[in-house]
Amino acid sequence: MSLVVEGFLNTVALTLLSFAGALAVGLVVAVLRIVPVPLLQGVGAVYVEVWRNIPLLAWLVLFVFGLPEVGVKMPLFWTAFTAIALYEAAFVAEALRSGVSSVAAGQGEAARALGLSFRQSLRHVILPQAGRRVVQPLANIAIALTMATALAGVVGVVDMTRAAQRINLELAQPLLVFTGAGLCYLVMAAGIGFGARVLERRLA
Repeated sequence: MSLVVEGFLNTVALTLLSFAGALAVGLVVAVLRIVPVPLLQGVGAVYVEVWRNIPLLAWLVLFVFGLPEVGVKMPLFWTAFTAIALYEAAFVAEALRSGVSSVAAGQGEAARALGLSFRQSLRHVILPQAGRRVVQPLANIAIALTMATALAGVVGVVDMTRAAQRINLELAQPLLVFTGAGLCYLVMAAGIGFGARVLERRLA
């Protein structure tokens, strides 16, 4: 039972922390993508293309086995968190950029006509409207991230999937064990979806 609790708590913690990190990094990258400076737009585009076009499992392996080779040593959990957050940030950035793009260009022009700077118009006019439109896309990313945390078990993190594998080695009941693990992921994903719908209604 302790292994089940450890795996579930690690999965929840990895999901929440990774999504928070992805939001923070993704917001910065999204701003780089839309700021009217070609060099910064290029930096943001390169980040997105590099991170989202290499599988997460490859990033996890590179981080877990590559970082110690260059002198960067972190606990396994935090190494997985870093890789997952940076990977998912590319998808968050694109969702945010799409949300900003969906706001009518005339509103940004009107804000600048009123004397607002690009930063002020972004903060007070564009982002509040875009925020309402990206709730569901971000929820979908959060659900995908929840499922992606199962890959952390491949590199040694004791998440829900890794715990299920260990328990199955003892019980030899794969149908029962992995059905239980799947239900845990289902509960988490359903909770994210429900929270997104509530947030959407409040922002409407």
